[in-house]
Amino acid sequence: GTVVGVVLYTGRELRSVMNTSNPRSKIGLFDLEVNCLTKILFGALVVVSLVMVALQHFAGRWYLQIIRFLLLFSNIIPISLRVNLDMGKIVYSWVIRRDSKIPGTVVRSSTIPEQLGRISYLLTDKTGTLTQNEMVFKRLHLGTVAYGLDSMDEVQSHIFSIYTQQPQDPPALKGVTLATKVRKTMSSRVHEAVKAIALCHNVTPVYESNGVTDQAEAERHYEDSCRVYQASSPDEVALVQWTESVGLTLVGRDQSSVQLRTPGGQILNFTILQIFPFTYESKRMGIIVRDESTGEITFYMKGADVVMAGIVQYNDWLEEECGNMAREGLRVLVVAKKSLTEEQYQDFEARYVQAKLSVHDRSLKVATVIESLEMEMELLCLTGVEDQLQADVRPTLETLRNAGIKVWMLTGDKLETATCTAKNAHLVTRTQDIHIFRLVTNRGEAHLELNAFRRKHDCALVISGDSLEVCLKYYEYEFMELACQCPAVVCCRCAPTQKAQIVRLLQERTGKLTCAVGDGGNDVSMIQEADCGVGVEGKEGKQASLAADFSITQFKHLGRLLMVHGRNSYKRSAALSQFVIHRSLCISTMQAVFSSVFYFASVPLYQGFLIIGYSTIYTMFPVFSLVLDKDVKSEVAMLYPELYKDLLKGRPLSYKTFLIWVLISIYQGSIIMYGALLLFESEFVHIVAISFTSLILTELLMVALTIQTWHWLMIVAELLSLSCYIASLVFLHEFIDVYFIATLSFLWKVTVITLVSCLPLYVLKYLRRRFSPPSYSKLTS
Repeated sequence: GTVVGVVLYTGRELRSVMNTSNPRSKIGLFDLEVNCLTKILFGALVVVSLVMVALQHFAGRWYLQIIRFLLLFSNIIPISLRVNLDMGKIVYSWVIRRDSKIPGTVVRSSTIPEQLGRISYLLTDKTGTLTQNEMVFKRLHLGTVAYGLDSMDEVQSHIFSIYTQQPQDPPALKGVTLATKVRKTMSSRVHEAVKAIALCHNVTPVYESNGVTDQAEAERHYEDSCRVYQASSPDEVALVQWTESVGLTLVGRDQSSVQLRTPGGQILNFTILQIFPFTYESKRMGIIVRDESTGEITFYMKGADVVMAGIVQYNDWLEEECGNMAREGLRVLVVAKKSLTEEQYQDFEARYVQAKLSVHDRSLKVATVIESLEMEMELLCLTGVEDQLQADVRPTLETLRNAGIKVWMLTGDKLETATCTAKNAHLVTRTQDIHIFRLVTNRGEAHLELNAFRRKHDCALVISGDSLEVCLKYYEYEFMELACQCPAVVCCRCAPTQKAQIVRLLQERTGKLTCAVGDGGNDVSMIQEADCGVGVEGKEGKQASLAADFSITQFKHLGRLLMVHGRNSYKRSAALSQFVIHRSLCISTMQAVFSSVFYFASVPLYQGFLIIGYSTIYTMFPVFSLVLDKDVKSEVAMLYPELYKDLLKGRPLSYKTFLIWVLISIYQGSIIMYGALLLFESEFVHIVAISFTSLILTELLMVALTIQTWHWLMIVAELLSLSCYIASLVFLHEFIDVYFIATLSFLWKVTVITLVSCLPLYVLKYLRRRFSPPSYSKLTS
């Protein structure tokens, strides 16, 4: 009988497991800054309490007084800040998901939307992220003539003429008779090249039933509509699809044979005698086939220009044309052939089998035998395929560069391809030079190469993974310092672990925020390591998308995610946090003034419900409505990415802005409290009524002062809070005298106090906008 065995890689040896690292829980830089400010406020709380007790000269049981003051002034630490910020993050995530301009975007981590607003380094994968991982055949070069996309019909007509001129001759015989002529005709040269490309590959045509015919039926008739090509690399599929388009179609393939169909519908059968698969060491693949109709044995080979140059017969155009095609951003493959006699093949096969059976140095002996065949091969043609760029990659990279973000491309591709993509995608601008870092293996070479690179200015760097490892081993600090000054860096032949290492080094060396973008399992470790991980849903599955903090469907959506949503999230959170701190400090200042006036007594100014109501129903809605605020329209933010550059300095929330808000809070709290003390006449209850009403009005006016673009929900929030307060006055008769509120005396006192606390700030804001306007105001006016 037969046994079917399945080998599964599982556990730690699995490639995807080896590529990933344990994810860390990411805490945003913004949250750390807010934590720092909260610690300062805690310090202030302790100091104020100690000062109050010190002014009493530590009389009596002073340690109990300290605890009482700590409880009285505990409002200094805004407990509601954390709640407000977390609710804000949920709103930002919801807005990102609902944005119709970036459909399909998913926010998987709602803790770090503010990070998107201050990215300094973007690290991106190439294949599938910047490019589509879809190869398109662009160029066939035969030495004397080159065919581009616009002249493929000529190739088609050559193929057609070869197979229709003498139908009585088998086509391969026709090739032999032509070969005897001194000079081969153009048609036969094109035919030989196309036939070589159609045979030398590892592509298998698969027939899928499409409902109309069953699978076996489709396979038997080689139906074009049901055929799908399968191969390990998209380059190979592109080549076979091209041969189909010019008339020579791959219709069947199994372990031992290949079938091609001519333009006339005739099937050509070839037996596969040997196949030498592509390896990264050999950089080439070969196949030996026998034409069933003529018995002719041919060895076809294709590979990279660097290895094929030494295998093919001498010619004067190979190197130059390979360089020209590489500069156009094409992946170049050199195709060659060699005709073998039956005796030559039998001799080779005997030696090859012998080598494969040897116990010692088997791989070396096998390689030697194959190399004996790879000599003086006839150069047929060069093929150029191109990996298409994703939609709008160039404008997106341009936007990011203008926003002050440096882009690093980390790819597993080879140096030439990576350099071409960097140029094509305008990662490197036309005015910038490219410094290709030589392959270095030891400390001395690395030192010399770093010195050579140091002399260059405004120059993009291209470096391979091996050289990078050597540099980081011996000159980590120097290398990172030079690389960070580059406008763009391209690392090719990069292992997944290396990608994560580069992200980690950037974070440690620069202290700036990094964002990593990728689409495959090999980008997961880099995405998890970066401050912001963005996964692109592509052909390589959802591994990167699921591991990332944000998932997008196309690379071009990244521009809007950072320029609009990141910028808004950061600015809104900064305004919200400062306002919540201001709200808490105001009431604490009033308590401090009140206590100091009444001989440092630890007596609360407002009773329980007023304190709770103040930070919830009376001011919560207007303050939280700041999460809807924006300084410029999203179209303007996309048009002027320079606005994003301002945020990289971290100015929306800094010690300077914090100090300004603290001073405003102290000023307003003092004015309201002293005003109420000066203007009240007979009863203490009136102080509470006057000061609390003024405080609520001041908060609502301050929110109105802070807002830059009004939203209808903001107006609703302001009116709702005011009406809640007015309605609740009826129930608060134990704290507030209802009859006093109805008098004219109360109204004018509250109006005066509120105006004195808010009007100077309105005047200052007007003057500042008039004489020192922020950058965005020039775009909104």
